[in-house]
Amino acid sequence: MIKNTLTIAGVDPSGGAGILADVKAMSALGTFATAVIAALTAQNTQSVTGILPITPDFIGLQMDTLFQDVRIDGVKIGMLGHEPVIKMIADKLEKYQPPFIVLDPVMVAKSGDLLLEEKAVSALIEALITQAHMITPNLPEAGVILNRRAPESIKEMYTVAELLHALMNHSRESWVLLKGGHLPNNDTIDLLFNGDKMIEIANPKIHTKNTHGTGCSLSSAICALQARLRDVPEATRQAVAFIHQSIAHADLLTVGHGHGPIHHFHKTWQNEVQ
Repeated sequence: MIKNTLTIAGVDPSGGAGILADVKAMSALGTFATAVIAALTAQNTQSVTGILPITPDFIGLQMDTLFQDVRIDGVKIGMLGHEPVIKMIADKLEKYQPPFIVLDPVMVAKSGDLLLEEKAVSALIEALITQAHMITPNLPEAGVILNRRAPESIKEMYTVAELLHALMNHSRESWVLLKGGHLPNNDTIDLLFNGDKMIEIANPKIHTKNTHGTGCSLSSAICALQARLRDVPEATRQAVAFIHQSIAHADLLTVGHGHGPIHHFHKTWQNEVQ
């Protein structure tokens, strides 16, 4: 049975991040992707020039209409932008209880533009981190969530992963994937932690400017693979490997003049110009 996955996020018209990237990752990894739009952006590979929120009531209507008809096997949450939107989505997820929720706490675009209001951070923690089965912050996002300096070493990442996990619901197994791509190492080391096991996932760092949407795509890949495999560590390892290869093939694409997108379809597009 083909699994159905849902992304709840904003739209990046350039296609590198947000819902368009999520749908690409979920599709490339063998699930049928659905989407609820939480925000519109005017965005390209260089900057975000505008954000238009969707009203919370209409987001709720999108979710009600979808869940009442379609079996959802996994949910990924990305850019939400505003506190009322966060609360509406949290209420609907509490109502429908999807089997797995991956929360990517999107706060800043690759260009440096803010994508989440500062006053919305506490709502994100209280309403959604407590519901999520997995959160996937990068190091700056982890610092914002914990109101402390972002970790600058693997040792500090261990401590931060534990602090992040303490924010989650422990009535069931919950996971933190702390992404270490901002560390100045030759390898990228991500930490996967469930309160008991701390798993290091390492890959050689790929030097390219084309990494737009990496976080969106990784959380979507985990959502898709977890829906299929029902094994968080294995789904995460495979998702990280998929993103690593998507970055490795990113320079085959020529999209924009800034931080270009990764190549979600590197396995299936056979006729690229090399």
